[in-house]
Order: sequence, then structure tokens, then C-alpha cells
Amino acid sequence: MRVAMLCSRIRVEEKLLRDALVHRGIEVEIVDDRELTMTLAHPLRRWDAVLERSISQTRGLAITRVLESWGVPTVNTHDVTATCASKLDTSAALEASGVPTPDTALAFSPEAAVQAAEDLGYPVVLKPVTGSWGRLLARINDRDSAEALFEHKALLGGPEHSVFYLQRHVDKPGRDIRAFVVGDDVICAIYRESDHWVTNTARGARTRDCPIDATLRQMSLRAAAAVGGGVLAIDLLEDRDRLLVSEVNATMEFKNSIDVTGVDIPGRVADHVREVVRGVPVAIGA
Repeated sequence: MRVAMLCSRIRVEEKLLRDALVHRGIEVEIVDDRELTMTLAHPLRRWDAVLERSISQTRGLAITRVLESWGVPTVNTHDVTATCASKLDTSAALEASGVPTPDTALAFSPEAAVQAAEDLGYPVVLKPVTGSWGRLLARINDRDSAEALFEHKALLGGPEHSVFYLQRHVDKPGRDIRAFVVGDDVICAIYRESDHWVTNTARGARTRDCPIDATLRQMSLRAAAAVGGGVLAIDLLEDRDRLLVSEVNATMEFKNSIDVTGVDIPGRVADHVREVVRGVPVAIGA
């Protein structure tokens, strides 16, 4: 059994995943996505599966698209990764599946964006359609701030600034929840706590174990199923007496979650990759 791990660089997570795969008797080849070349008419089929861990969404999506056209299984699949790479695509998939998510609006000009913010009701959060680690988020508290920020965004130009993606701000209790889904199981969850309204660990949030009750389990599995399933990190917000799914991440980081949960996350991912290689169907239940 031979698996390629597609990387932009080898971080702690990739080292742990490599060791977990090797421990299960799987031969692992580390593939640098910056050095790989692919000729479409000459398929590379030397791997039984590819675990996609690219930091670059663009390279990861391009490579998984070609690999799947050659019949090489990828974890996650191209379609799942593409859906999760776009906050817009994720929101649309969640809404279509009836998964509770923050009220979301789109606009395509500064003037329309102001109206969208007014319709949602302040405060609203402006997010980039693509992006991670809590970057380029802005909480907008009133119309004056909205007008200034939207005009600034429009003047920056570029395709990434042509869509205004807005969500109703959720007054969460100083934390959010990240649940880890592998195949058909919610293997663990953490609280990410911060005094700042952005609760990403990349922005300094603290982590602690979050018990998985029936509601959290069901919501996480529904969110995973909405985007196509696989190895996913589901971000949830506590909104008064209910949970909302904020985002779904297809190339999850987990180094800060192993000790606080006591769960062997890389081992569970390695088991899933082995099941994919063996062709074991993985059902995502609700």
C-alpha cells in the first residue's frame, strides 16, 4: 500500500500524519506540490491514494483534479476541497442541506453591500470568499464604517475584492467550537477561547476539550455531509440556545488539539486513508 502526501512544506501535522501512516504499514512518499509536474496524457498511477495537505489551495485543487481524472483516489476529494475552499460555496451547500448557518448576504458593489449590511442588521462581518487563519475579517458596527470599508475594498481592485461576502455577527460567548470529522465519526472537538471576537488559534486563541453531545455530533455530521464528507474540521458558533455552522475546513490543522482532547487525530486520519485505499465505503450519517 503506497500513499503520497502532497505538501507545500512539512509542518508538525504532516510529520504526525506521515508517522501514523508508516506505523500502519503504509509506504509514504512526500510530494512537494511546487516541484510536481503532470502531463495529462501520461498518468501517474504509482500511488494507491494521495493525502492532500497543500497550503496553496490553487495548487492542491489543480493537482487533485488531475489525479482524480487518472483514477487516483484523493483525501479529500477535489469536489469537497473546492467547496470548502470557497466560503460562498460552503455557505450555499450548507443552506441547500438545511444546516443552520449565520445569515449570509452577497453584494457586488459598495452601494449594494451597504444595503446588504443594512438588511442583515449591524454588526455584520465582512469576510474574504477565500482565505484562512482568521485573516482579512472585519466586524462592521454601523453604516459609516460600512461605507468606508466597502469603498476601500472596491478601490483595492482584483477579483478577490469584487464580491462582498457578509454575515450577521454572532455574539458568541468568547469562544467557538471546532469539531473534527473523519469519515462517519466526530472524533473530538475543542473550544477555541479568546478575548478577541476572532477566535482562531492562528490569532492566539486558547484551546480546551469540548464534550461531544448528541446535538454537536448531529450538526457536525450534517455539515460534513453537506460538503461531501471526508476529513474535515467543522467550525460552529453558539448562538443563544442553538448551534450554527460557520465554516468547514478541508485541510485541517490539529497540532493544538491532540493533547487537549486526548485523541490520536493523525492516527484516525491514517485509518481513514487506509479505508479509502481498500475501497471501503464511508457513509456520512446525520
